[in-house]
Amino acid sequence: MTPILTDHSLNIITHSPKQTFLVGERLGRLLRPGDIVCLQGDLGSGKTCLTQGIGAGLCVEGVINSPTFVYINEHAPLDTGPYLYHVDLYRIRDYFDAFALGLEDYLYGDGVTVIEWAERAKELIPEERLWITLSYLSYTKRSLLFEASGEHYLEILHTLRQELFGPKAKGGEKP
Repeated sequence: MTPILTDHSLNIITHSPKQTFLVGERLGRLLRPGDIVCLQGDLGSGKTCLTQGIGAGLCVEGVINSPTFVYINEHAPLDTGPYLYHVDLYRIRDYFDAFALGLEDYLYGDGVTVIEWAERAKELIPEERLWITLSYLSYTKRSLLFEASGEHYLEILHTLRQELFGPKAKGGEKP
């Protein structure tokens, strides 16, 4: 089923891991301390690739890999800017496990928090956030459905839409 696009959403099809990375990089340049990006999608849908792009856009140190076995990786900025808190909730059983990790400290901290498998802790995540659902379409193609909740995230989505598709791209239209 095709999503209904509005000012609060944007659907992008990428045709390579490099394109997914570049979308993440553009998004990363728009994010500020305290921002929350929630990623939902099956294994292999591009969550970590998108996060690597976000890290590049934020100019953080180190290699960004999926933190599945440590749950949370902290990446410091190379110069100035926020930390990237990369959270992976694949191995948690329920919302209580996420709480026990101290997830709320990151959600209300001064870095940018990117959460893979965010749907597993939806009860803890603030309503104002950017939610991205990634879907595997083919070996190289991915669908990225962005949904913004809150004025700040609407502005991020609006700016991202303009940067990717030009000033004439509007919400509700397929670019």
